[in-house]
Amino acid sequence: MFPVRSLQQLSLIAALIIAGPAAVWAADDSTGTEPPAGSVATPEAEQDQQEQERLEKASEDKRGTWTLLIENDLLSNSDRHYTNGVNLSWLSSPDEVPAFAREAASWVPFLLAPDGKRRVGYNVGQSIFTPSDIKIREPQPNDRPWAGYLYAGMALLSETPTRLDTFEIDIGVVGPASFAEQTQKAVHQLIGSPEPQGWNNQLKNEPTIALIWERKWREEVLRFSDPDSHFGVDVTPMIGAALGNVYTYATTGLALRIGEDLPSDYGPPRVRPSLPGSEFFDLQDKFGWYFFASAEGRAVAHNIFLDGNTFEDSASVDKLPFVADFQVGFAFMINQARITIAQVYRTREFRTQNDPDRFGAVSLSLKF
Repeated sequence: MFPVRSLQQLSLIAALIIAGPAAVWAADDSTGTEPPAGSVATPEAEQDQQEQERLEKASEDKRGTWTLLIENDLLSNSDRHYTNGVNLSWLSSPDEVPAFAREAASWVPFLLAPDGKRRVGYNVGQSIFTPSDIKIREPQPNDRPWAGYLYAGMALLSETPTRLDTFEIDIGVVGPASFAEQTQKAVHQLIGSPEPQGWNNQLKNEPTIALIWERKWREEVLRFSDPDSHFGVDVTPMIGAALGNVYTYATTGLALRIGEDLPSDYGPPRVRPSLPGSEFFDLQDKFGWYFFASAEGRAVAHNIFLDGNTFEDSASVDKLPFVADFQVGFAFMINQARITIAQVYRTREFRTQNDPDRFGAVSLSLKF
């Protein structure tokens, strides 16, 4: 049964959705106003205690989390620009971190909370980019270059009751060695889509490195008083940065979630440069769900997929310095599994781009 049991509570939810984050913060009892009837705003100390108890419970579970994430424009009835991204990752349980990773974390105490629960993660992924018209063999100097990216990475995470820090190093390759051409042609043949014709114009082979740092704060702004319900609302401000010959950018964003068992994670995973949530999830009960909406802005200094190869002449376009992502979606968790589904709207990334891009994102996470 849906946990909100009165018309007054339903009205409150509608008001929060319509008014946005400003209204959410206004619901906090720190403003001095009385909380709405039938609900209470959780005091910060109580929230920290509950989060600490969740972390201690999560530490008792020694299973890691596998996550398969697929982003594809076909899920939004499109086939252009950022056309496909796949990432497979494994993340350890809290404090199940090898000695070398603990030592590495001590080198960057200003990036990772020193008093947090540590996790280590590993991932491999591939991203594919094409012009708008994939049936043209000739170079298209005013459209996005053909490019593929194959990479592997290691991440260190530190989680406190209300904060998650991530530091990641990815090493990979851009160009024919990414096998993007073979991947796209095989998938298009499988699903009956037109064969892409212009891969002879793709970026040249180039080894890559990316240093990535992100910080997220989770703030519960409303929880209903029903002791049998874990229904609530939270917001997650985020900041991050990347440095390397793939991407160099600074980013910030805000996510709003409404649902049940929100402390189980930090939102849905995403392929970078988007700000991801978390690959892990720690359910308090056997079931949880939430709707989410987020907005993110990036100031982009370098994007190899638009600027072209670093050390050789290649196709390129005049990129825009600011890009924004907006996403809405749903997450569903049961026992040891989580599924997330999202639709993403990305603003124009280069000056000769006619329209914004849209793509879908689907992820499956399993603990074992």
